[in-house]
Order: sequence, then C-alpha cells, then structure tokens
Amino acid sequence: MSLLERITIDSEICHGKPCVRHMRWPVEAVLDLVSAGMSTAEIQADHPELEPADVVACLQYARLVVSGETIAQPI
Repeated sequence: MSLLERITIDSEICHGKPCVRHMRWPVEAVLDLVSAGMSTAEIQADHPELEPADVVACLQYARLVVSGETIAQPI
C-alpha cells in the first residue's frame, strides 16, 4: 500500500474530509497532534489504532495539498 492510499475520502465519514484508512481520524487531526509537538511514537502510544505510516501519510498528503499538486483518489 502506498502512503497516499492510507488517506481516504468518503462523504459518509467526517463530512467527506480526508481521513486515515476510512477511520474517523481526519488528516487535520493528525496534523494538529504533530504541530503540537508530538512524535510519531507518542501519537501511536496515545492512539494505537494509528500506525506510524499513517502519520507519514498525513504529512505527505498535506505537502501535496499545499504544493497544489493533483491528488488522484481511487473511485
């Protein structure tokens, strides 16, 4: 699974916001944890349902969004 495949968009989950693996973990919530200074290990310790690759995927997704690159979403 490529990292970006971990980021899903489903209109039925979190009002269609990009989320981690169809869970109710919006990318923005993970980014909030990182921006608060939490390490990947700390995030995983507090939220074991998240995998280290999920955090990296959120960062990669955010980089693509701010760069203006097109992000292909599977149908």
